[in-house]
Amino acid sequence: MNSIRLLVAALSLATSFALAAPPPAYVVIDNSASILMDQPTAESLWKGQTSAKFQRLYPMKRWGFVSEVEGGFDDAKNCVVTARAMMLPRSGKALLYRPAKTATAFGIHEGATQQQCRAFANAKLKEAINAVGSALIAE
Repeated sequence: MNSIRLLVAALSLATSFALAAPPPAYVVIDNSASILMDQPTAESLWKGQTSAKFQRLYPMKRWGFVSEVEGGFDDAKNCVVTARAMMLPRSGKALLYRPAKTATAFGIHEGATQQQCRAFANAKLKEAINAVGSALIAE
């Protein structure tokens, strides 16, 4: 009788740990200028673009992503942004710098404020992420 109670308690504990674990996610590394992009924002942009079909074709255990958003303001107060999105193979918990796909988006937003420039950077990174995703799904 005690062994049955012990087994039930162990199964309950294991189930609660499994339910408390965060859902699996792609490894995302953000190497961006802090005035334009941060790690949580980059992760959310990548997460929003990975469909079920994409996850089936490119499993989380084998692939990860890097985003790089650079730029700022020029002398005329124009916001200049370059955003690069890359899909890289994984080796354990690390990403290997051998991009399977890369896309770059760039643009200028005239007379932008700091907040508008940051929003423009988000849009450019999303554009680059979409380009990577559409190129991989089309293959």
